[in-house]
Amino acid sequence: MKLILSMIKGHIVLFSSAIFFLTAEAVCDLLQPALMARIVDDGIKNGDQAAVLRIGGIMLAVALTGAVCAVIRNNLASRTSQKIGRRMRSMVYGKILSFSFENIDRLHTGSLITRATNDVTQIQNFINGSMRILIKAPIICVGAIVLIITQTPAELPVVGVILLLCSVLIAGNMIMSYPRFGRLQKNLDRLNDVSREFLTSVKVVKVFGREKFEEAKFASAAGDLADSVVSAIKVAALFGPLINFTVNISVVVLLWLGAASGVSGVGGLMASINYMTQILFSLGMISAVLNIMSRAVASAGRINDILDEKPSMIWAGPSEARGFKDASVEFKNVSFRYGSSEKYALKNVSFYAAPGETIGIIGSTGSGKTSLINLIPRFYDASEGQVLIGGTDVRYADMERLRRFVSIVPQKATLFSGTIKDNLLWGNRSASLEEIKKAASAAGADAFVSSFKDGYDTVLGRGGVNLSGGQKQRLSIARALLRKPDILILDDSASALDASTEREVTKGVKKYSEGATIFIISQKIASVMGADKILVMDGGRLSASGTHEELMKECRLYREIYDSQIGDSGNGG
Repeated sequence: MKLILSMIKGHIVLFSSAIFFLTAEAVCDLLQPALMARIVDDGIKNGDQAAVLRIGGIMLAVALTGAVCAVIRNNLASRTSQKIGRRMRSMVYGKILSFSFENIDRLHTGSLITRATNDVTQIQNFINGSMRILIKAPIICVGAIVLIITQTPAELPVVGVILLLCSVLIAGNMIMSYPRFGRLQKNLDRLNDVSREFLTSVKVVKVFGREKFEEAKFASAAGDLADSVVSAIKVAALFGPLINFTVNISVVVLLWLGAASGVSGVGGLMASINYMTQILFSLGMISAVLNIMSRAVASAGRINDILDEKPSMIWAGPSEARGFKDASVEFKNVSFRYGSSEKYALKNVSFYAAPGETIGIIGSTGSGKTSLINLIPRFYDASEGQVLIGGTDVRYADMERLRRFVSIVPQKATLFSGTIKDNLLWGNRSASLEEIKKAASAAGADAFVSSFKDGYDTVLGRGGVNLSGGQKQRLSIARALLRKPDILILDDSASALDASTEREVTKGVKKYSEGATIFIISQKIASVMGADKILVMDGGRLSASGTHEELMKECRLYREIYDSQIGDSGNGG
């Protein structure tokens, strides 16, 4: 609730203005039954037509004032809730951007999406409802009670008992609703995770004919969500009618007491009935909005978890950050494991890459190749040991400086909706078309891009769906080259290319990035044979390092990889 109140405090002028017009609207609503009673008792009962017209005119003016206040209040409430929603989404999104990969791995992408969207919407709806109903309902309820008691003071004990019973029912509603809405949001997280996983892997699902399996998995998640929704709704279905029943019983009791004590005038009796109807409506609205509040409080707790989450990495400030004297990379006894996992992905890895060297990294799947290179741009921190660039521990580097210094092409080529040019400019926003073409040419992409009707202005679908895998990889390489990094990491980024094209791309990359330290990660020995130094990874450990010729003589694992991929058709030297 603290988060919701802080959001309201940040827009207190709009919120207070909405409450002012809401209060005026509520007063107008409360005046209506009293004015109607006067029309009946002072005008119709006495045959005074002038009184009917005079009081009727006042009643009409009050109704019009209430309507104008309602329109202004609705406008202010909508503006306030939308502004709060926008601010809260920006806060959540900004905090997520500060997270390291470790934070994101632990919190899960689907859950982060739900919190930044659905959870914020729940709070937004509650704040909107507060300005429209939650605050108005108590004003109407209290005002109606006061007016009833003013007319019939003897009914005060009955009204008190009714309010006590309704308060107990409303409190019970909230206590039972809160944990159920928390479970509902968690089940929505799971549904989002399942949906995202399927949509990002739809081709694989179809290739292996796993539609039925995915359908069953989705049905299970959707079923859990539906069950949690039903569980939460059952509470409202129980307490809502109980509150209505309690108030309706009170109407009968108050009418009986009024008749017994001799309430004077038909108009007064009509007013009492109208006020009891307003009390019934108000309590029903309070109960409904408190259900929304239970969900909003649960959502606020989940958003607070994001805002209170401490990034697992602390970056050095501008005055503390250290520069890099050169583009050397050194690992000193580095061990690494993901999150709370007990298994090490890397164990006691040490090596040195001199500035301008090309380093090949080879090993079987799961040998730790990608884990190793993820430590260089500090996507993760080493669990033990040091990762140094130019003699500086990456933990003491400025984030922007480090990310400008190091450029990485990941295993999966990621492109965005927009033109080819827009995608390449991610590497360097100020690059000219000539610079773009030069980088694309080095990556072997200029030829096929130029063959398109719109060239570099060709619009790509989401994820570059209208390109082949090899084309996407070459554009990803071009984007990294355009950044002109001092350290370039190619993480199996030519896996979709044939051997001839890969050789041409590698040659172009080395020529374009002359002077840069280059890491080439691959499972194909032909991709790393020409490197100045090759690191052989095995089970998270550095099994051996050296040139191709040295490893062929001294490393059994490397020879086995060579024989399995090239054998007698290659050249051992």
